[in-house]
Amino acid sequence: MDAESCDKKVPLYQKVKEYIINHIQSGQWQPGFQIPSENELTQSQNMSRMTIHRALRELTSDGWLMRVQGAGTFVAEPRPQSAVLAIKSIAEEVRSRNSQYSNEVILLTQEQASANVAGVMNLELNSPVYHSVILHKENGTPIQLEDRYINPAAAPDYLNQDFGNITPYDYLVQVAPLDNAEHTIFAVAPEKNQAELLKITEATPCLLLRRRTWSEGKTVTYAKLVHPGDRYSLGGTFQG
Repeated sequence: MDAESCDKKVPLYQKVKEYIINHIQSGQWQPGFQIPSENELTQSQNMSRMTIHRALRELTSDGWLMRVQGAGTFVAEPRPQSAVLAIKSIAEEVRSRNSQYSNEVILLTQEQASANVAGVMNLELNSPVYHSVILHKENGTPIQLEDRYINPAAAPDYLNQDFGNITPYDYLVQVAPLDNAEHTIFAVAPEKNQAELLKITEATPCLLLRRRTWSEGKTVTYAKLVHPGDRYSLGGTFQG
């Protein structure tokens, strides 16, 4: 007896959903991970293509997965549940502490959107996307490494800005006023290149803030902000 004909109390597509969600929640499949194709799942789960298709469709609708045309299906970035973080200019934050703000532009270029970036930002695979990496400093000490992708349709002149004088946040709020934002926060160990830029060891605990923003219904940015845990704290408010 195959899986299609046993345990009729639980819908088969629900079993597939639970199988995939268990892999995500256990950490086996991280955000951006490409899950097995419909054909592969059909064979490994011994279920019909229709059953697998329904499960993937519902998981995509529920925000667990993202489907990128021509590339496949990927684990989506997790959605925040309750905490609301105010979005501020890091330059303004530093100066509010009577400290000196400065930054170093590591990367400022146009690229083709990878499957993960395209899915997260709701763009076509390989479509143009702007990419910047900026190291923010307080009194000369690195406190944040900002790795940001930008939708050119929302900020067409992004690459022409002098980010030594204006932060990406300050520019973007002018050209694409914020409608909505989504945050997730993780405790992480820095990657080797991140540790080198932040002038810390690879064993230093860090805070990783992933953020997506929207303006007028369009995704504007997808940013990954890495902060050394002993140099920076994240605070927020809760709105009932």
